[in-house]
Amino acid sequence: MATPLHVPLAVDEPARRRLGIFTTADLARRGVTEREVRTATRTGAWVRLRTGVFVSAGDLAEVERSDRRPGLEALAVMAGLARPSAVLSRDTAAWVWGLPRPRTTAPVGVHLTDPHTWRRGRGWLMTRAALPDDEVTLRGAYRVTAAARTLVDVARTWPEVHAVAAVDAALLRGLTTRDEMRRVLARQVNVPGIPRAVRAVDLADGRAESWLETCGRVTFAALGLPPFVPQVELWVAGTLLKVVDGWYPEAALAVEFDGRVKYRRPRFGRSPEQELWEEKRREDLLRSTGVRFLRVGYEDLAGGRRELDRAARRLLAAPGPEVPDVRAVPRAEGRSRVGEAGDDGWLARVDDGVGRPG
Repeated sequence: MATPLHVPLAVDEPARRRLGIFTTADLARRGVTEREVRTATRTGAWVRLRTGVFVSAGDLAEVERSDRRPGLEALAVMAGLARPSAVLSRDTAAWVWGLPRPRTTAPVGVHLTDPHTWRRGRGWLMTRAALPDDEVTLRGAYRVTAAARTLVDVARTWPEVHAVAAVDAALLRGLTTRDEMRRVLARQVNVPGIPRAVRAVDLADGRAESWLETCGRVTFAALGLPPFVPQVELWVAGTLLKVVDGWYPEAALAVEFDGRVKYRRPRFGRSPEQELWEEKRREDLLRSTGVRFLRVGYEDLAGGRRELDRAARRLLAAPGPEVPDVRAVPRAEGRSRVGEAGDDGWLARVDDGVGRPG
């Protein structure tokens, strides 16, 4: 008889592939009795996530510590439904793919899609829709809509800037291509909200390296400002001094979208003071060559658009200085910041659902 305080070893392996989740079917195959299950849950050794779906208290604590509870809930719903034709979709699929999502105070629940039925349950919603084979994939432990299908689904309902940011992030990380998204759009031409998704794909630029950069680019377009060149390397005397978020070559104007995370949590072991000091020295050198800077924060994009519009137009209207000592080299692709989070990160973590927590 297996001890009620531990997952039987033969159940341990499937649980390892599902963030520690195990089911009554797993336990029954190993001869674990209902009495043992009741004892384990009553003592708190196991936690019942849904009817017939459990996780050990230790694994649950580690999942919550590592901020993977949405993945655990999604796997629990899938395990409880035991419906092979259903896949995780929409906002839940966006979480699985590690895409930036709108912040919300209300719980979204688990989203699923099934080609045969519509159903709703506690904490989950299953919509009925076609699922072509090339729009479904397995990402770690998750059976989920492919990245292109996920983006089209969320772009039909999300606010524009969030939809564009999600497409930007997916293109940057190579999760999908414009052609793949356009194939999905062509199949869903009569689905409600598709015009919104078409606009999001058209507005996307895979070189944006943060949500703030996407928001800035969309805001500049909404204000009627001329488009800048994204992700431009500025070289002086053979040394790369800075990669600016946006560049207006005729005005020698660099645009920087400033979040706070790079100063709160600098990379490469630098302190916030070192990060700020080194950035100041590089920019002072560039200013000495004639380069001008327009720094834009979230507050400027949210509530200070009028002031931002005036500042940008004032700088662009002035004759641009010649900067012969500066060589500007646009990057063909952006550099992914997956794993960063905060005001200028992608506000998402990647989780493949594989491996017991820890």
